[in-house]
Amino acid sequence: MMVIKKITAATLYPIRHEILRKGEPLEKCIYPNDDAETTFHFGLYEDNLLAGVISVFETKSAVFNDEKQFQIRGMAVLEQHQKKGYGAALVHEAESHLKTHHNNYTLWFNARIKAVGFYEKLGFEKTGQPFEIDTIGIHYIMYKKTGA
Repeated sequence: MMVIKKITAATLYPIRHEILRKGEPLEKCIYPNDDAETTFHFGLYEDNLLAGVISVFETKSAVFNDEKQFQIRGMAVLEQHQKKGYGAALVHEAESHLKTHHNNYTLWFNARIKAVGFYEKLGFEKTGQPFEIDTIGIHYIMYKKTGA
């Protein structure tokens, strides 16, 4: 059975490491403001085992003018659990949480090029030109605006 619940940053580091920073030091999985009061993390569990994670930070991007902005970072699902809809479920849970606590905001993130199609299916749009993040690869800024 699949369950999504709030988790601590320390709980999600092994998944971030395995999927996003494999072969690099674990410290690369610790992001600034992971433990900030405005940051929240969700973990998706299958049969009580952590299978996927997502973090949302209250962070402004110079690309957007909106007062309230939130950034998805560190979204990852273990390989054996990919293609089951778990990534979409995590994004929906994060969006639901934001909608419950905020009216107007922009949700944005840097998407790896191989994940752009996944996020487009969830209603996110690309903006700007592709760019490279050292040791990780080509990314696009993607976003979704909510509210009136």
